[in-house]
Amino acid sequence: MKYRKFGESDLEASEIGFGTWAIGSDWWGDVPSSEGERMLSRAFELGITFFDTGDVYGQGENERLVGKTLGKVRDRVQLSTKFGYDFMRKRAEHEQGERPQDFSPSFARKALEASLERLGTDYIDLYQLHNPRMSAIERDDLFDELEKMKAEGKVREYGVALGPAIGWRDEGVKALETRDITALQTVYNMLEQEPGSEFMDVGEKEGVGIMARVPTSSGLLEDKYTLETEFSGNDHRRHRPRKWLVSGLKKVEMLRFLTEDGERTMAQAAMKFILAQPGVTCVLPTMTDMSELEEWAA
Repeated sequence: MKYRKFGESDLEASEIGFGTWAIGSDWWGDVPSSEGERMLSRAFELGITFFDTGDVYGQGENERLVGKTLGKVRDRVQLSTKFGYDFMRKRAEHEQGERPQDFSPSFARKALEASLERLGTDYIDLYQLHNPRMSAIERDDLFDELEKMKAEGKVREYGVALGPAIGWRDEGVKALETRDITALQTVYNMLEQEPGSEFMDVGEKEGVGIMARVPTSSGLLEDKYTLETEFSGNDHRRHRPRKWLVSGLKKVEMLRFLTEDGERTMAQAAMKFILAQPGVTCVLPTMTDMSELEEWAA
């Protein structure tokens, strides 16, 4: 495994990080907690040291699992989590609607203390605003509070995780240009390169490291799907229009040359493409089983 720093900071990450949100969740296939523990431990054995969670994942249970499993190697890993959703309040409109957000300084402080307790640690390596709108990016009082957290040693660095879907150009550029962030997380892959490429250009100029999530374009670049593939249960991909699958498979075939020599899988090629971009610190695939972990860490 190779390692990179976030921009001009001292914060380091393994080039392949571990996106933990599928553990204990059925939004991307179900990963039981017991299997999640095995995967987290194996990831560390493979050299992965950067683990990305969020307080809203499993309403805190994901953080607890990450903290419990990695507690014995806390000084050798980087733990990244997120805040901004009040997950004690109901979702908007329907079951899959977004939860209410709160980016007030008092809520950020409350969320930090709760995450520290669940993770079983006294500091967080990277603390991220979770899917912030422009109103959150423009809150001076929020960023003053984040600076206080750093001064207290409870947060090493802070950043912004954009989403939930691809896009969010204006929020990303505003954060990069006007806030003292260390990292920006965004959707970026071979099939979805904008606005990620612009973030990389601005991030490199501002000394901010970019984290690329959804590196296999929601599974398309894992080379497992066919026109007959159907998504079931609560898998979020079942809500996408069929043209997403049809057009995506055509694009994958145009990239077939990347695997013809047999030296890499399509998913590995997808991650190497991302890591070849200046300004990228790490790739954050969502790990769902041990075979993915082994393949992607390689």
